[in-house]
Formats: sequence, structure tokens, C-alpha cells
Amino acid sequence: MSQSKTNVIAVTIAIYAATFVSAVEGTIVSTALPTIVGELHGVSLMNWVFSIYLLTTAMVTPIYGKLADLVGRKPVIQVGLAIFIVGSAMSGLANNMPILIFWRAVQGIGAGALLPVSMTIIADIYTYEKRAQVLGINNSAWGIAAVLAPLIGGIIIDKLSWHWIFFINVPIGIITMFLFQIFLHEPKHNKHEKIDYPGSFWLMLCLLGLMLSFQSLSNAIINWGIVLFELLISIISLWQFIKRESRATNPVISLKLFQNRPFIIQNVIAALINGYLMSISVYVPTWAQGILGVPASFAGFALTPSSIFWIIGSFVTSYLLAKWTPRHILYFSLSFIFVAGTWFALLPITTKFGWFFLITAISGFGFGIAMTTTTVTSQHLVAEKNVGVATSFNTLGRTIGQTLMVSIFGIILNIGMQHGLKSHPGTTLSMMNKLINPRTADQLPKNLLPDLRQVLYTGLHWVYIIGIIFVILSFFINSLDKHNWKQE
Repeated sequence: MSQSKTNVIAVTIAIYAATFVSAVEGTIVSTALPTIVGELHGVSLMNWVFSIYLLTTAMVTPIYGKLADLVGRKPVIQVGLAIFIVGSAMSGLANNMPILIFWRAVQGIGAGALLPVSMTIIADIYTYEKRAQVLGINNSAWGIAAVLAPLIGGIIIDKLSWHWIFFINVPIGIITMFLFQIFLHEPKHNKHEKIDYPGSFWLMLCLLGLMLSFQSLSNAIINWGIVLFELLISIISLWQFIKRESRATNPVISLKLFQNRPFIIQNVIAALINGYLMSISVYVPTWAQGILGVPASFAGFALTPSSIFWIIGSFVTSYLLAKWTPRHILYFSLSFIFVAGTWFALLPITTKFGWFFLITAISGFGFGIAMTTTTVTSQHLVAEKNVGVATSFNTLGRTIGQTLMVSIFGIILNIGMQHGLKSHPGTTLSMMNKLINPRTADQLPKNLLPDLRQVLYTGLHWVYIIGIIFVILSFFINSLDKHNWKQE
């Protein structure tokens, strides 16, 4: 990267804008989904409005990472932003659910470039000492989006219409493209290697089967035949992908990366911890609303300390990287996550809302250190020519971890609630749906509220117990990294 010409501050602002738009998109659409479904009459397809975006994003993420290494960061992120803008504009113009779902898929294809290429650019323009701090600030976009998106979504729906949920991305995206075009300068890439199209095809088909199987596991009624068929497609495609990459002259993902033990350890831990993060970002607001009766607009603020301490943890990481090995840093960060997770697992049903601020702050500090460490270390462990691939691999691992764990936690919660409903006569699953929404909880019989809250508490209790097992697994995997090296 030509730092003498690149305006680092302007490019960093562009990176933050791209990350924020990508982060907001998921949460703000969730907020608007009931309104969209009501207007377009597509309740049977509503899950696909959200899941198709994640699906296409995951499928193309590794492809963008390879392209960023081959043709340069700037053209790849500009193409990604252009596709994202078109997908957003057309999603806003959609007048029925199938059309909306199609353009959400296009939007996801564009979004697949935003996060991995942005983090690759950060690796290009910042030194190791500064990179952890910048990644921390950039990652704060996700926490801020989690808090602001429901509020922004509510205002847009009330004052304008759901269409503007998508239209708002257009001017932000155009401004971001302008900043990258004017202020980001990199040397010309004279590489003439051909894209490995067969490898790209098998990789995308593998991820398609894998993500669809996760989506099927999230359904209220699981069709195990479909799940197994989708997993079979994924396995066969993975086998074909490995065969192709073993003989490709310019593979999409070099199989040599899988021989790099520290690299794989860092990315497996990133996937596990990002998956465990879902137990907090998804189910803490559910606990606050369903058990404590906190309004939805206020329940999200339980996660605010996590976002603040995530940034603090990232700044601490820049100091730790100069002093400790990644293995010791991860032990340190995982300890905070373990303490907070154990606390969640042991919380009584009578716990006051204020305690969530303290527990999420502790976990946020751990997440900030762990996520920044795995990203910076993954980039450090590969040759400069493969930084884009390594970064996209890290991003993909996180996405798969989150998608898989959301499905697992959903199954655990449903099983826990089903057992609970059997032991509390008069309670039903439809009552649980009303309980989780504070606006409809008042419609439930007062005498059944304590029993329903106990059912929900039991289900959430098991979510956090299983979540802790994955944190413990991360400790074990981290112990396998025997390299006592520090960042240089």
C-alpha cells in the first residue's frame, strides 16, 4: 500500500462507514421485518429476508479475499460497495417477498467484500502496534449498530416507511466509495494469475450446503432428511474443492494454510468465541424482555457495556501483543469470557436488570482482546501476498461459528422450553411467544406468568451452560499452540 499517497484518516473513516453499514443491515432489517411481512404478505418466507443475506455473504467472502490479493484491495471493495448499493436500492423498491429476497441476496453478495477487505486494508496501512487499536475502534461499529439500529429502524418506519431501511444505504455507500476512490492509493498489481473458477464453484457450493443446513436446523420443525441432504452436498463439494485445490496453480484457499497449525488454532478459536457471542447478543435481550418485562427499546442497552469494553479490550491488546505470546493473550481474554459466562449460567431468575451491565462489560473486555488477537495474529502468520485470503478466512470462520451456534442455541432453547411446558400444566408454546414480546405479555393470564417465566428461564439456563462448554473447548484448543513467539 502506498502510504505516502494514501490519506490514512480518510480511508479509516471510509472503512468504518463500510463496517457500520454492514453491521446495521442485519439488525435494522430484523426490526423492520414485522412491518415488511405485514405489507408484502409473506409470513411463510420472512426468515429468508434475513438468512439469504447471511448465506450469500458467507459464500462470496473467501472469493473476495483471494481477489483482493490478486487485483488489489481498492477495486474489490469498490465493486463490493457498488453491488451492495444496487442491492439496497432494489430491495427498497421491492413490492413482493420473492423480489425482496432476490435483491437481498444481491445485497449480501456485495456485503461479502466489506468486512474482510476493510480489515485487509487496515493491515496494509497500519503497523502491528496501531492495528489492534484501529481494529477495536472499527469493531465498535457492531456494538453501536446493535444499540442504534432498533432505534433508527423504529424512527424510519414510523416517520417514513420500511423502504427507507434499504434506501438509506445508498447515499452512505456512495460517499464511502468516493472516499476510497480519492484517498486510497495502492501500487498497481501486475499479477496475471487466472482466477480458480472450479475451486470457487466447489467452495461456494460447499458453503451453500453448510449454511442451508444451519438454516434448516433453525426451523421450528426440523426435517432431518433435508438437513442430511444439505450436509451431504456440503461434504461432497468440500471433497471436490480439496481435490481441485491440491492441483490448482493458483488456489482460492491454499491448502498449505491448513498445515499452519497456529493459524488454524487462531481461526478455530475465533469461530467458537464468535459463536458463543450469540448467546449474549441474542439471548440477553430475550431474558430482559421475557423474564424481567423490560421494554424492547431498553433491553438492547444491556449490551452497551459490552461494546464499550470491547473497544477498551482492543486497545489493551496492542500493549499485550508486544509483551505476550498470542497463546497467553488468549488465555487471559478467555478467562474474562469464562467468568462472565459462568455468571450467566448461575444467575437466579430474580436477578435485577442492572447486573447485566456488569456481566456484559466483563465479557466485552474479553471479546475485545480475543477477537483482535485472532485477527491480527492470523494476518501475521501468512505471507504478505496472502493477507487478503487469511483475513477473509478469519471472517468466514466467524460467520460460520455464529450461524452454527445460533442454530444450536435455538434447538437447546426449544428443547428446554418444551420440557418446561410439560411440567407446567396450562402453558403453551404460543404463550411463550407472547411472553418474549413485552407488548403482548400483558395479554397472558396473570396466574400463569410466573410459570411461563420459569419455563423461559430454564431454556436460557441451558443455553448458557452449553455455551460455557464451547468456551472451555476454546481453552483446550489454545493449549495446543506450542509456539512461544511474539508479534514483531
